[in-house]
Amino acid sequence: MASAAFEEIVEDFDFLEDWEDRYRYVIEQGKAMDPLDDALKVPATKVDGCASQVWLHPKIENGVLTFDGESDAMIVRGLIAVLRKLYNGLTLTEVLNVDARAELERLGLNEHLSSQRSNGLRAMIERVRSVASAG
Repeated sequence: MASAAFEEIVEDFDFLEDWEDRYRYVIEQGKAMDPLDDALKVPATKVDGCASQVWLHPKIENGVLTFDGESDAMIVRGLIAVLRKLYNGLTLTEVLNVDARAELERLGLNEHLSSQRSNGLRAMIERVRSVASAG
């Protein structure tokens, strides 16, 4: 089950019929995020497996996961924003129960991302799931 914030993205995507509009929407989501503090851009927060530079900084409070992130690529920054909407505010158990692949398929992202971007997205999802399972 995805968060209410992610459901809003699904609704917005349904409204945007053209993939270029959807692509711009994802980029705008990334631009709306606060930048990650440079002090948090360290090897421990860097996500391997991404073509671009990606950092995810998770926080767990009272069994609830939130994370911030940053990338040097605009579309990847937007994908981080989408993942934040998918996962932020969920309990660790809920995070592990989210079928991210199925949820993202609802947006049609898989068929419009390059294989490198898809691999990077998978790596980010795995990092979030890893944090939740260790939490």
